This record gives sequence, structure tokens and C-alpha cells, in this order.
Amino acid sequence: MSTMSPLAYADSLRIGSIDFVSPDEIKVLLDIEAPDAVALNTGFPRSFPRINGYVLIPSDDGYLVAQAAWITVERSQYPKRKGMQDFGLIDMPYPLRKMSLSPLGCLKHEGQNGTEAYSFRRGVGAYPTVGDPVLLPTQIQLHAIVESGENRRVKIGVSPLAANAEVCIDPDRLFGRHLAVLGNTGSGKSCTVAGLIRWSLEAARKASSTDRDPNARFIILDPNGEYANTFRDMDKVRVFAVDPSPGSGVGQLQVPLWFWNSAEWSAFTQASTRAQRPVLIQALRSVRDGGGDSPPTPSHSMRRYLRTLVSIIQIERNTGSPWGRFPHPKNFFEKVKVWQVGLGSNDSFNDDENDALTALRTKISGFISARSAQYPTYEFTRTEIEEFLELAKQAHFAFGGSDDDVLPIDADIPREFTGDQLLRSVEANAELLNVSEYVETMLMRIRTILSDSRMKSVTSNTDGVTLDGWLTDYIGNNKASNGSITIIDLSLVPAEVVHVITAVIARMTLEALQRYRKLNKGKTLPTVLVMEEAHTFVKHYRDDSEDQNATAICCQVFEKIAREGRKFGLGLVLSSQRPSELSPTVLSQCNTYLLHRISNDRDQELVRKLVPDNLQGLLRDLPSLPSRHAILLGWASELPILVQMNALPETQRPKSDDPDFWAVWCGKTVNDEGKEVDVEREVDWPAIAADWQQLPNAGDH
Repeated sequence: MSTMSPLAYADSLRIGSIDFVSPDEIKVLLDIEAPDAVALNTGFPRSFPRINGYVLIPSDDGYLVAQAAWITVERSQYPKRKGMQDFGLIDMPYPLRKMSLSPLGCLKHEGQNGTEAYSFRRGVGAYPTVGDPVLLPTQIQLHAIVESGENRRVKIGVSPLAANAEVCIDPDRLFGRHLAVLGNTGSGKSCTVAGLIRWSLEAARKASSTDRDPNARFIILDPNGEYANTFRDMDKVRVFAVDPSPGSGVGQLQVPLWFWNSAEWSAFTQASTRAQRPVLIQALRSVRDGGGDSPPTPSHSMRRYLRTLVSIIQIERNTGSPWGRFPHPKNFFEKVKVWQVGLGSNDSFNDDENDALTALRTKISGFISARSAQYPTYEFTRTEIEEFLELAKQAHFAFGGSDDDVLPIDADIPREFTGDQLLRSVEANAELLNVSEYVETMLMRIRTILSDSRMKSVTSNTDGVTLDGWLTDYIGNNKASNGSITIIDLSLVPAEVVHVITAVIARMTLEALQRYRKLNKGKTLPTVLVMEEAHTFVKHYRDDSEDQNATAICCQVFEKIAREGRKFGLGLVLSSQRPSELSPTVLSQCNTYLLHRISNDRDQELVRKLVPDNLQGLLRDLPSLPSRHAILLGWASELPILVQMNALPETQRPKSDDPDFWAVWCGKTVNDEGKEVDVEREVDWPAIAADWQQLPNAGDH
């Protein structure tokens, strides 16, 4: 460039002129002299013309940046040049090359005193006109396009379309507004997720003035057990699994039953809306108000019993059941007769307590005698119900109850109870509500979770687990002193509970961060929740059915995180090979996408809807992207860009490689260092069978 004037240099970068302009497409007629394979005049040899490559169109305040969508050749009917025929040759028409461009944004010159510096921003201020020249960007301009944006803190790869310019992201944008990593099996999704976590933590450590571990929190929900060894080289990575080997450094996954809320219990037990769910919720309220570890006194037990009665009478009164149409009044009457049995006196009760119980029993006796004729009417008057409710309240107050205590504590508050206590509470409340015959199937499902040894290890054998201890282990201690990464291996969680367990972990994380913000004057605790195989857990469901199953409950938790997580500092990273099966709510709340190779038509169609029409060209690359390549688009990137992700050494990759059939067949393979090594795969089926059948000697093989 030193021997060439600026105008001559600019002219040397010219490749054609515009012959068609619309808001979403610009067509260019390429010059005869424009390169047809490699451009050598941009400071570095570069492929041109190239699909999805960048070109510039001069404008008032710099350049319009556009991306090549397609290139074609048209046959011209005009001869090459008039008056310049070669003697003895026929003058044939020559081919015209045309290129279509998608406008992206503006490149503004920011250099001072002759220096070359540019800034890129999305959006087109003014469109060019027909005849305007089209230029190849220089190396510096290409880098300015790709390396635009502020807070470029974490390098994730390079851009092959822009002279290997560095692609860096702002973690606030990437994690704060949710990220979806989509692509076929084997396209590099898991490596991308593992890399993003690792590169972010490494960059944070370098940027830290104290060189201490970052105060970061990544929680990886790992259904395939791929990540257990991925971060082994990093300090204090917490791994939890269903059946950890002794001495492996992996902790026992524990999600106690008392963490589950009423929706999760209803989904697991498949509780019917009308008969079973009210009993279950009432039972949960009762056991969560357990009154400490010591056995309750007769007076305390009676207070809880009376409180339950007051709650049921209020619910019945508010729905109008006792004076409604047949058979509801009779049902209510049958309940009242059952209640009378539990209202017996006790030597330990004082006079006021006994008097209150006597008044309540007398009222019930009056109900019974009034309805003991041969053809009784069971309807109640509103006055009768109000008087009955008042007597029940007075009895409740006599035993130390209060108004706040009447509709008891929230059925979802995580207070400790055992599975056996819940069973007994369901049976007792079913009796009080006179629906004992309807809850047998629900009781059977609760017994299942208490007896299945695989489930027990996760949900029931959780002695010593406290709420604050669990939050410390699974979300991270103060200043992340116990490490920044939690890996929760869900691979051996029984299928019957895996969705509920996942839902509980995700919900507990969100609710913990909600309470953190409440107690810290609006400040948030930035945390990232990573969901691998998201199409299994964030699956589109029908929301018109009353009985929500565990899959729907799990998806609803992630929908809530997608909608509200940002306010509480909870970012979501979804990794999936089937985006078309994901919940549209969650996908629409993800503001950044990393798209690896996607070959399925339905998935491609869905992904195309995520980007503006004029940027569709880049997405046509999706079926043919090589491994480790991805298209970054959305909030974390100034423009959609093809990224070749940083390489991860084999020891740092999640264990999601394709099966090595040939190496096993031949008994040998070549390792990363080029040396031939033996491959052996011995099988001990008795050990596998014993483990599968949960036999006592499973570990002896």
C-alpha cells in the first residue's frame, strides 16, 4: 500500500457494482477483473468470492457491511468489447458473475491521525444506490466487524469467514439472558458447553485482582453421566451421583422427600384433582408442622387435629358444599360423624380445653339426632355451619391455636418430615375427609418410593441433610469457597422419579436465589444452570389437561426460570439435539443461540424462525457444518457469525464420543500421540446382572 495512493488502493479493493437494491437484498454485478478464487490485495490471501463472506459498500459515515448469500453466473448476450475483436476469432458473449448480499450493519471509521480503526454496529442507516462500488474489506476491517461490541471478556473461538478474527463474548449477555446450544449428536455440543464454562472461569481468574478462584456458580444437570471427569483438573469440583463408588470423590446424590412441593408430589403420585390432591395437600401441611423431633403431647396433637377440622369446614363452607345439592351434604355429615370419634377428652387437658371439646361434641350430636329419622334430609343451613365453625375455632383457640395457625403453614415450605410420617398423615386426612377408599392408589405410589432401594438412596436415606447444608453443597458456599462447579449425574436416577428430581433441584435453585435477593436488598447471586439433553426435561407438553404429569411439572419449572431467572441472577444454558421438541416458551426466552450441525428438517425450520429473514443465508450452512464449528447469533453477538470453537484436550472433553467399533473389533487403535495401543473390552455379565438386580453381593464381582 505504501507505493499506492489511497484512491488507487481503494480502487484495487473494488470487486463490482450494485445493480439491485431492496431492504433485505442487494445484488452486485462483479467486475471482470474481480478475483475468482483468491483475493491477494487485502493484506492477506483470502478466498473470494465466498458464501457468507463479508463485503463493504461505501456510505456517508463509513461503510455498509453485507454478507454474501449466493453467487451465480449469467450468460450475457453482449459481445466482450466493441472494436476490440481478435483477428480470426469469433467474438463470443462472456459470462457475468452476480452476487446477492444481505445487509448487516455499519462500519464506522474511528481512526485518528491516519491510523486505521473502525467500530461496527448492527442496523442499516441508509441504503446504497444502483451503481455504487462494492469493496473487499481489509484485514483490519474484517477484524473490526467480528471483534465488535463491548466487554469482550471470554474468547470462545475464531471466525474462519473473517481471517480467523477472535470471537469473544460478554458473559453477562451470554448467561444473563439464557443460551441454547443446539445441534446433532456428535456435532460438538457437549464440548462447547464444557468449554464455555472452563474458558469463562479461566478468564475470570485472570481478571481477578487477587488471583483467587472466581465467585462463580455453575450447576450442571447431566442425564448421561458425561461430565463427571471433565473438570477433574480443576480444584474443588463437586460431583453427585446415585450410586458413587467408595473413594471416587463423588458424593451421594440426595434430594430429600421433604424438599418436594405439593405440585411435585401430585405429579409423582398421579393424584387425581378431586379426591386425592386435597388429601395430599392437607397431609403435607400437617407433616410440615411436625412440632419438633419430640413426640407431640396429647394437647398439641389435639390442637393440630382441631386446626385441620377448622380448615376443612372453612373450605366446605366457602364452596357451599354442606347446603349444596345431593350428595355433598350427606358426605359432609359422614365426615362430621368421623370427626366426633377423634374429639375425646384426656386427663391431661385442662377445664377450658375439655369444655370446648364438650361443646363441639354436643353440636355434632345435635346434627346426628336431627338427621336420624327414617327419611332424613341432610342439607345444612348456613347458620348451622357458621355456628359449628365458631365452636371448632373456639376449641382450637382453647388448645393454644390462633387465626394465623388455622390455614396452616404453606404446604410447600421445606420443613423436614419422613416418608412414613407422610403416609400416616395421608391416611389420617383421608379419614377426616371421608375419602379413605379413594386414596389407596396414591398410598401405593408413596410406598413405592419408600421401598425402592434406588429411590431410597436419593430421596429417603437422607439423615443429616439440612436445607442450608444442601444449598451449600449443591449451589456453592460463601464466595464459592467449595468450588465453582456442581455436576449432578442423573444417569442412574430411576425413570419414575428422574423428572421430579430434576424439577426439585432446578426449583430449589431458583427459590434459593429469590430469597437471596429478598434478603440482600435486591442484589443477585449470579448462578448458571446447565441442562444437558434438554429435549427430555424441557419437553413441550399439553397445558390443557388438569392432571399434570412429572414431565410437565419439570418443564414448567424451566419455563419459570426462563421467564423470571434473569431478575434473580439465574442464567439457563440448554443443550439439545432436538430443538423442535423443546418448550416454545423456553426457547423463545433464550436470547443467544450456538447452532452446531443440524440436519433434521423440522429442527432446521424451527431454528430459521429464530433469526431475521435477511440473515437466513448463514443458516443454510447448518446441515454441512464440520464438528467444532457453530453459528453464534443473538444477544451475545453483534452479528450472526460462524465460529470455530477453541479446541479442548481429550481429557477435558465430556465423555460423549461415538462408539469405537473398529478399534474394539481390531483390538488396537492409535492414540493422540500417534502411538499404537491395545484396546480391550472384557465383559463381566454376572457383575452387571447383580448390580441390575440390586443383589447384596453386587459389589463382590
